[in-house]
Amino acid sequence: MNVNDWLKNAIFYNIYPQSFYDSNNDGIGDLNGITQKFDYINYMGFNAIWINPFYESPFNDAGYDVTDYYKVAKRYGTIEDFQKLCKKAHELGIKVCVDLV
Repeated sequence: MNVNDWLKNAIFYNIYPQSFYDSNNDGIGDLNGITQKFDYINYMGFNAIWINPFYESPFNDAGYDVTDYYKVAKRYGTIEDFQKLCKKAHELGIKVCVDLV
């Protein structure tokens, strides 16, 4: 089996973190909010997610003006939150793709 065979049957759910689900009631969606909704995403039949930029940014261009690809923007959480997100996704068989601008 080719390592990319999963892509032939992928059904993606695109997530713009800021407007998805706010887990801490600060008015901005975040990585923990995505993680909390994985059961719903899985139930709906999606087996892959594509997350728009969540990296450190001055947010002059909706987060697409990335300043550091190795840091999560504080508004979205921490790198540990992203690691938890990936772990939960993989437990459910959901692939995680991130937007690199």
